[in-house]
Amino acid sequence: MNDQRPARSSATTSGKHATPPDTGRETTDTRRETPDSRPVAPDHGSAARLLTDRARLTPSRPILAERHGDTWTTITAGEVLARVRGIAKGFVAAGLEQGAHVAILSRTRLEWTLVDFAVWTAGLVSIPVYETSSPDQVRWILSDSEAVAIIVEQEDHARRVASIAPDLPHLGQHWTIDGGGLDDLTRLGEDVTDEELDARTATVHGHDDATLIYTSGTTGRPKGCVLRHDNFTATVEGASEAMPEVVADGASTLLFIPMAHVFARFIAAMSVSAGVLVGHEPDTKDLMRAVSTFKPSFLLAVPRVFEKIYNSAEQKADLGGKGRVFRAAAATAVAHSEALAAGRVPFTLGLKYKLFDRLVYAKLRDAIGGRVEYAISGSAPLSPRLSHFFRSIGVLILEGYGLTETTAPATVNRAGELRIGSVGRALPGVEIRIADDDEILIRGVDVFDRYWRNDEATAKAFADGWFRTGDLGRLDGDGILTVTGRAKELIVTASGKNVAPAPLEDGIREHPLIGQVVVVGEGKPFVAALVTLDREMLGGWCETRGITPALSAHEAAYDERVHHAVQEAIDAANGRVSRAESVRSFTILDTELSEASGHLTPKLTIKRPVILKDFAADIDHIYSGSKVQTTATPVIAERRRRDRA
Repeated sequence: MNDQRPARSSATTSGKHATPPDTGRETTDTRRETPDSRPVAPDHGSAARLLTDRARLTPSRPILAERHGDTWTTITAGEVLARVRGIAKGFVAAGLEQGAHVAILSRTRLEWTLVDFAVWTAGLVSIPVYETSSPDQVRWILSDSEAVAIIVEQEDHARRVASIAPDLPHLGQHWTIDGGGLDDLTRLGEDVTDEELDARTATVHGHDDATLIYTSGTTGRPKGCVLRHDNFTATVEGASEAMPEVVADGASTLLFIPMAHVFARFIAAMSVSAGVLVGHEPDTKDLMRAVSTFKPSFLLAVPRVFEKIYNSAEQKADLGGKGRVFRAAAATAVAHSEALAAGRVPFTLGLKYKLFDRLVYAKLRDAIGGRVEYAISGSAPLSPRLSHFFRSIGVLILEGYGLTETTAPATVNRAGELRIGSVGRALPGVEIRIADDDEILIRGVDVFDRYWRNDEATAKAFADGWFRTGDLGRLDGDGILTVTGRAKELIVTASGKNVAPAPLEDGIREHPLIGQVVVVGEGKPFVAALVTLDREMLGGWCETRGITPALSAHEAAYDERVHHAVQEAIDAANGRVSRAESVRSFTILDTELSEASGHLTPKLTIKRPVILKDFAADIDHIYSGSKVQTTATPVIAERRRRDRA
């Protein structure tokens, strides 16, 4: 891995406003303006052209792959285009009118990408639905979007949709992937001519709706976010320009996060456009096997995945009696990366790094396939410590920032100027401004069109043509953005101290025993935390400490040894903030926060308002005493008393 020292860019700033310096073109000359002053990309037509152009340029290049055991079957660009056109003709033959809404409910798999491009090729609008969605959530999305057809993966999904069909008067047709539905569509469309299909695709404009994505949200009904075709085509162009090393010839990636999320769909579209080979893995429990056999050159993941990779490696070392060696190697890796950032690696540190590279880092690289050079992280902040660690083992994590409303990325760290702790510079065609109250504002070709049938929410989302993200941040003189928190999540203690919970939560969650952390303290005399345990790691943690039989999740929530371990993690995180911001007390929840429980979004971020409501009694108990509880024993005793009562 090359020395990735921070490098000054030529970004221009004016006060708190930065325009990207590396567009490679005059974006103001190639964009038109909407009535509310929002710039829109030139009209390049349907996003389906991302595949069409690739198949024309390199028809025999493999671009998609699916796993069968430990082997992978690849499909060339020409073959992918033929399959996509066959499905698209089926949509036409089924009578779906141009602009009609078609839902997709499936896990991450090759067919998801085929259907997505087929929908665009037929001039339709895709409505992604998480396969983990409850019937009520599916009902809302299909009803509000007025979807007229749906593609589901399995019979179980079909039954889920059938159970709510009486409430969906617009929904007329459905096809099941595992039931041969896509083959049925292809046969149905055999009489549709190429000319007829091409005519439909040709009438699609860049400013037409491409997809309607319902934000997972933390409160209330999710809003439908309308993204245009030019949101995809222009943002793909800008991201490819910003990350040429990632999408270079010979690159490959393995998608495993939900395709219903804009992050994965955007990477799929960018990869197809660039000719990157894309594998799909629907079962995250089998992820390491898939990675080791597919051998991707870059990965796309949310921070929790990187945390799990690190924690699993540490636990494996502990179980093998090499825990001290691993932790020494990890500390050396972080120090080495920090030295790289500072511009000089001391001689002794360099020697230690080379030793651990042979003993530890090489094995970690092999565990993730042996070819991974880059990783793209988004959806939540990544711990700087983890970013430093992975850089030193040979994996450069390019942390970026964006939302559903910005077609995923708005900024990203470049490989040649990695600034750990930041989310990099704006993509070409995108502008970032920091408002007077520190809110991050975005304007550019990636910004969404509107919220579906919600003019009020759309109006609130914009200020003078700039999208209001709700996130807080700062720009440096080079136009590098650092996200400092979310405006709605800032905690104001009784003393008036503003506390951003995310940095504390990220630091505490680095401990392998900890699953999730929710920092609380709004209007309270001090900051506290709700903590859950990582049940997958609990058994190994007990084994390495001679705790037999291993504690159950319920027992662990009351065990003083576990509480002391959590306290150590909190002490470490507190060392990075002021005393007024530090976590002074905590309680371990005897439960698991998950998407199924309604406490995590599909991208594994916490639903803070829901958690604060559901665990209000636990929060009240933390603050019920007259003084801060700094040891585990009083908490355990009180919770046991409450349970007996």
